[in-house]
Amino acid sequence: MYLVTADEMQRMDRATIESFGIPGRVLMENAGRGATAFFLEAIYRHHPGAVGIAAGRGNNGGDGFVMARYLHQKGIPATVFLLSERNRIKGDAAANLKLLETMGVPVVEMADAAAFEARKPLMRHQHTWIDAILGTGLSSDVRGYFRTAIDFINEQDRPVFAVDIASGLNADTGQICGVCIQAAATATFGFAKVGHLSYPGRALTGQLKVIEIGIPPSVAAGVGCRQHLITPGALKNDIPERSAAAHKGHTGHLLVLAGSPGKTGAAAMTATTAMRAGVGLVTLGIPKSLNLVLETLVTEVMTVGLSETAEGAMDESAYEAVMSLIKDKRCLAMGPGIGTAKPTGKLLGRLIEKSPVPMVIDADGLNLIASKPSVLSKRQSPIVLTPHPGEMARLSGHSTAEIQSDRIGHARSFAERYQVHLLLKGAATIIAQPDGTVFVNATGNPGMAAGGMGDVLTGLIAGLITQGMETSAAARAGAYLHGSAADRIARKKAPVGYLATEVMDTTPEAMNELLSGGDNLPWPRLDQLSYSTDPI
Repeated sequence: MYLVTADEMQRMDRATIESFGIPGRVLMENAGRGATAFFLEAIYRHHPGAVGIAAGRGNNGGDGFVMARYLHQKGIPATVFLLSERNRIKGDAAANLKLLETMGVPVVEMADAAAFEARKPLMRHQHTWIDAILGTGLSSDVRGYFRTAIDFINEQDRPVFAVDIASGLNADTGQICGVCIQAAATATFGFAKVGHLSYPGRALTGQLKVIEIGIPPSVAAGVGCRQHLITPGALKNDIPERSAAAHKGHTGHLLVLAGSPGKTGAAAMTATTAMRAGVGLVTLGIPKSLNLVLETLVTEVMTVGLSETAEGAMDESAYEAVMSLIKDKRCLAMGPGIGTAKPTGKLLGRLIEKSPVPMVIDADGLNLIASKPSVLSKRQSPIVLTPHPGEMARLSGHSTAEIQSDRIGHARSFAERYQVHLLLKGAATIIAQPDGTVFVNATGNPGMAAGGMGDVLTGLIAGLITQGMETSAAARAGAYLHGSAADRIARKKAPVGYLATEVMDTTPEAMNELLSGGDNLPWPRLDQLSYSTDPI
């Protein structure tokens, strides 16, 4: 499923109008009609009464005019509060405004701050609000009485329904442009926008429905959208089908290099999660002084003690042993709990250059790379990096705040520059491919903000690669299943307080649900997103 930027959506609209001859007024009518149906379902049936439509002078306001007309036709008291002079409304929006006046729908003109202030008593009598002030093209801070209007609507503590996007929200990044409407529900047109699923935008969007407005599929494909929402139906087709005659030799052998004194749990969770993901065999390489500890912690996993420094960190001298171990493996996972000793970093650098199999690198492995990320350009095989925002900041040289302000942009830039698969963890995890294509994951919940979750994710992705999944597909499926397993626990037990090992142990259930359900799954964190062509 496409996730589009404001520019991509505008190009789709323009191509639909210019190349297919579908009038813009038809698209606006479809948008307003579909949005009205969703407003009645999501908001009005729970909060009947007077509806205020706050409308700007652009096409977003025009969509609001169409909604006002349909509400009026159904006998619902609707008043348009126009944040503009009437004579400044142009094009399709002007045509729909004229229809309102012909039908006798109240339109209150508030062209400046003084007029807005004078109409506040009337505005306070509205039971619900429709936000049609600013559309998806906003990129700078909201100013003037538009800002005043947004603040006023938020202060009313009434349910707000956003048209296309909450006014004040950047459609490309999900960042707030100064102030933003807090919507209870949003009807967006054609495709969901990147900002709908990127925080803080996701929290300001509310229940989201995508309204089909008549964009031909060939137009959507021709725009070249490079952002996609991960859907269970697509993932189901990526996971290799297991033969009834399969044995452990068929399902792959994974090598994990992890652990250091005080961080043996990370190694154990990474290796065991790979088994939970369905891998046939896992060999865990650890500093030799930790071998007895890991043999006690993991039962199904084989362990190999490797040469270590005087401080107990994995040493560069383990290189030959690792290259020997890797000969019959399908994937190498490295980094969880491995520490940041310089000899370990040298070992990692050599393995990046020489590993004949895909690598998944996380945690301390990322911190070791951060001092010299150019080593990634020397890779021999595909690499998946799984940083959280802090690790991403160290890798890229940007601040954590900068990373979070444009997660997709930073993930894409790094993946393209170093030709790696980059999974940027966090709310709405981002998976960026070397060609710049980006996938957004919507599973997961705040209870995952706990130690060990990243180790589980590393084992899951490496386990899927080992079973034969293509590298990028494994990263997408790993992110989805990781969040889905956590969502199952949050629903059954509690939203916080569960452990990474519980997510690890729930992985088979999440995978079974995916394989048996496909597109019919109740998307745990996207139960608020639906797709509709329903008329009112």
